[in-house]
Amino acid sequence: MKKFIPYRALTLAQKEIYQYLHTPAFYGAAVFFLLATSIWLFFFQRFFLADQASLRLYFDIFPIVFIFVIPVITMKSWAEERKTGTVELLLTMPFTEWDLVLGKFFSTLGMLCVMLILTIPMPLSLLSLGNFEAGPVICEYLGVFLLGATATALGLLLSCLSKNQAGAFLGGAAVLMLVMLIHQIPLSFDLPQWIARSINFFSLTYHFDGFSKGIINTRDLAFFVLSTALFLFINTRVILYRKWK
Repeated sequence: MKKFIPYRALTLAQKEIYQYLHTPAFYGAAVFFLLATSIWLFFFQRFFLADQASLRLYFDIFPIVFIFVIPVITMKSWAEERKTGTVELLLTMPFTEWDLVLGKFFSTLGMLCVMLILTIPMPLSLLSLGNFEAGPVICEYLGVFLLGATATALGLLLSCLSKNQAGAFLGGAAVLMLVMLIHQIPLSFDLPQWIARSINFFSLTYHFDGFSKGIINTRDLAFFVLSTALFLFINTRVILYRKWK
C-alpha cells in the first residue's frame, strides 16, 4: 500500500508551477485579475471621491473576479492530463491519490498567491492618502486567501470530472458563479429565515463578507478550511475510482 509522503506532493507542485510559468493562460488571467480589480475600485466605485480610508470596496469584487480567474488556472490541471492520456501514467507511478491531488492544489494555489502578492502595491500606494488600519487589510487578505483556496479546490474537482479544458472552464465558472452569488437569493426574495440561512450557508461570498469587514469569524474560518478539505477528499475518491475502473 502506498503511503502519503508530503515531500512528494511538493515535488509534483514544483513541476506544475514550472508548467504554469510557461502557460500564456496564466499571464492572461493575472493581467485580467489586476486590471478588473483596479478598474472596479477607481472607475466604478470612484475610490478617490468616496473619501474613505477603507479598502473594503476593493476586496468586495474579488469573489466575482474569482469566478473567471480560478477556472482558468484550474481547468488544465486534470482535464489536460485526461486528454493527453498522461493521467494513466501518473496513476501507475509511486504516488498516492493525496500526493497527486495536493500536488495539483499547492501549485494552483501558489499561482493564485502570486496574483494576490501582485495586488499588494495597490494598498501600499494608498497608505499615504489616509489613515488606513493594517488590521482590517490583513484580515481582508486572509479572507481572500481562504476564499481562493476553497474555490481552487472546487475548481480542481470540476477539472477532474471534465474531459477537456473547455468543459472544465465552463463547468468551473458556472459552479463558482452559483456558490458565489447564491446569497443574493435571500436578499432578493422574502424567504423564511431557515431557508435563507440554509442558502447562505452554501455561499462562499456570504462567509467571506465578515473578512471583508475586517472581522475574523471562527465559523467562517472553519467553513473555508473544512470545505477545502472536503473538495480535496472528493477529488481523491474520484481518482481512486478511475484507477480501479
